[in-house]
Amino acid sequence: MVEAMLDMVKEETERIDSRFLEPACGSGNFIVQIVRRKLAAVELKYGKSDFERRHYALLALMCVYGIELLPDNIAECRANVLQIFAEYLNLDEASDLYRAASYVLTENIVHGDAMKIRTCDGQAIVFAEWGYLGKGKFQRRDFRLDTLAQSSAFSATDSLFADLGRHELFQPVKSYPPMTIGDLAALSLGDAPREAV
Repeated sequence: MVEAMLDMVKEETERIDSRFLEPACGSGNFIVQIVRRKLAAVELKYGKSDFERRHYALLALMCVYGIELLPDNIAECRANVLQIFAEYLNLDEASDLYRAASYVLTENIVHGDAMKIRTCDGQAIVFAEWGYLGKGKFQRRDFRLDTLAQSSAFSATDSLFADLGRHELFQPVKSYPPMTIGDLAALSLGDAPREAV
């Protein structure tokens, strides 16, 4: 059933940088299959360059988001997705790329209530918008989900804001300097970012 539903948006599931949000992600049935499809697209496009393959695989992971009420489901979802990613790249838990992916999943799969658009502790849900700048550098900007969810109201034809571009309406709550896989791996350990060697 998951595959049949994803086939309805097949082209998007096979685009490395397309973004997906599962608002009740459970243990990751949809997210796992989306990541598998994205990694297959990475392999087709960048399989001959290990450097590009690894960085675009991480970008594919960065473009998948989830919200879940139950903490045990969150842990299982993160573990399931991380296992698929690690198997694809043949990573061990000590590698920087494994730790970077683990950090991304802690940021992208949130313990919260999608109906209330709040985390489990009542804060607004904030998601990172990740982008790959090339040459091993990633960009992160954080946006509040409640603000992003209002985009359809702003783009309505008779809306006061219909003629404004998205860049004028949706400002990030935080922007970060470009980061490497090493920087992200350091964040997974609670360290300050460092340059990859």
